[in-house]
Amino acid sequence: MKKILLMNGPNLNLLGVREPDVYGTVTLADIEREVRAYAAERGAEVDCFQSNHEGALIDRLHEARGVYDGIVYNPGAHTHYSYALRDAVSSIDVPTVEVHLSDIEAREKFRRVSVIAPVCVAQIKGKGKEGYKEAVDVLLAL
Repeated sequence: MKKILLMNGPNLNLLGVREPDVYGTVTLADIEREVRAYAAERGAEVDCFQSNHEGALIDRLHEARGVYDGIVYNPGAHTHYSYALRDAVSSIDVPTVEVHLSDIEAREKFRRVSVIAPVCVAQIKGKGKEGYKEAVDVLLAL
């Protein structure tokens, strides 16, 4: 059975409350539940982790080595400036798919650049919670 880590970065714990016009009303718990069920139907197991702290996210990425077959990762605002998280993803040799609920290329100028995407196997954006499921499919197809 393949093991996938579903990681979410800063402020994603506020989904359902935070800017519903941008992110919708789905909660992080809803997404985690749906992704776990979706992956289970495909023979995979999903562990979930969310943190608002860059160091905790880096530690979790390091701990993923040898444990997970892939990572679905929404880095939140870290997407645009965290070279430390970019380096953590590139150094662990675990295929990672970057996911965003909104289309970051259609938003404010500062949100259009991802420093993490170049070290990921794919980037999925603008598909809401379905993007997380698509990321699972990408990882299972590897």
